[in-house]
Amino acid sequence: MASRVQARSTPFGLAVVAAAGLLLAGCAGMDNTEQRVLSGAAIGAGAGAGLGAVTGGLSIPAGAIIGAGAGAVTGLAVDVLKKR
Repeated sequence: MASRVQARSTPFGLAVVAAAGLLLAGCAGMDNTEQRVLSGAAIGAGAGAGLGAVTGGLSIPAGAIIGAGAGAVTGLAVDVLKKR
Protein backbone atom coordinates (compact mmCIF):
# COMPACT_ATOMS: atom_id res chain seq x y z
CA MET A 1 0.00 0.00 0.00
CA ALA A 2 1.20 3.44 -0.83
CA SER A 3 1.09 5.96 1.94
CA ARG A 4 -0.24 9.42 1.39
CA VAL A 5 1.57 12.54 2.40
CA GLN A 6 -0.71 15.24 3.67
CA ALA A 7 0.32 18.84 3.58
CA ARG A 8 -0.57 20.67 6.77
CA SER A 9 -0.54 24.38 7.13
CA THR A 10 0.94 25.62 10.36
CA PRO A 11 1.05 29.18 11.66
CA PHE A 12 4.83 29.16 11.19
CA GLY A 13 4.54 27.95 7.60
CA LEU A 14 1.97 30.60 6.80
CA ALA A 15 4.17 33.28 8.36
CA VAL A 16 7.13 32.16 6.24
CA VAL A 17 5.07 32.30 3.05
CA ALA A 18 3.70 35.74 3.97
CA ALA A 19 7.18 37.09 4.76
CA ALA A 20 8.56 35.74 1.48
CA GLY A 21 5.73 37.38 -0.43
CA LEU A 22 6.36 40.73 1.24
CA LEU A 23 10.09 40.54 0.54
CA LEU A 24 9.52 39.71 -3.12
CA ALA A 25 6.97 42.48 -3.50
CA GLY A 26 9.49 44.96 -2.11
CA CYS A 27 11.89 44.17 -4.96
CA ALA A 28 9.41 45.07 -7.71
CA GLY A 29 10.43 48.70 -8.17
CA MET A 30 14.21 48.21 -8.23
CA ASP A 31 16.39 49.36 -11.10
CA ASN A 32 19.13 47.17 -12.62
CA THR A 33 21.86 48.46 -10.29
CA GLU A 34 19.85 47.72 -7.17
CA GLN A 35 18.91 44.26 -8.45
CA ARG A 36 22.53 43.37 -9.23
CA VAL A 37 23.78 44.57 -5.84
CA LEU A 38 21.02 42.70 -4.00
CA SER A 39 21.47 39.47 -5.94
CA GLY A 40 25.25 39.68 -5.51
CA ALA A 41 24.81 40.15 -1.77
CA ALA A 42 22.39 37.22 -1.54
CA ILE A 43 24.67 34.89 -3.50
CA GLY A 44 27.69 36.05 -1.50
CA ALA A 45 25.89 35.53 1.81
CA GLY A 46 24.97 31.98 0.83
CA ALA A 47 28.47 31.19 -0.36
CA GLY A 48 30.05 32.77 2.71
CA ALA A 49 27.77 30.86 5.07
CA GLY A 50 28.58 27.65 3.23
CA LEU A 51 32.30 28.25 3.39
CA GLY A 52 32.07 29.19 7.05
CA ALA A 53 30.26 25.94 7.77
CA VAL A 54 32.63 23.76 5.74
CA THR A 55 35.97 25.25 6.74
CA GLY A 56 35.19 25.91 10.39
CA GLY A 57 37.59 28.87 10.34
CA LEU A 58 34.76 31.40 10.58
CA SER A 59 31.37 31.05 12.12
CA ILE A 60 28.45 30.72 9.74
CA PRO A 61 27.06 34.23 10.47
CA ALA A 62 30.51 35.82 10.05
CA GLY A 63 30.97 34.04 6.73
CA ALA A 64 27.54 35.19 5.60
CA ILE A 65 28.24 38.82 6.53
CA ILE A 66 31.62 38.87 4.80
CA GLY A 67 30.19 37.09 1.76
CA ALA A 68 27.26 39.51 1.54
CA GLY A 69 29.61 42.49 1.54
CA ALA A 70 31.87 40.96 -1.09
CA GLY A 71 28.87 39.96 -3.19
CA ALA A 72 27.33 43.43 -3.03
CA VAL A 73 30.60 45.03 -4.16
CA THR A 74 30.92 42.47 -6.95
CA GLY A 75 27.33 43.11 -8.06
CA LEU A 76 28.02 46.83 -8.20
CA ALA A 77 31.21 46.24 -10.20
CA VAL A 78 29.33 44.04 -12.67
CA ASP A 79 26.73 46.78 -13.08
CA VAL A 80 29.42 49.40 -13.77
CA LEU A 81 31.04 47.13 -16.38
CA LYS A 82 27.71 46.40 -18.08
CA LYS A 83 26.98 50.11 -18.43
CA ARG A 84 30.18 50.78 -20.36
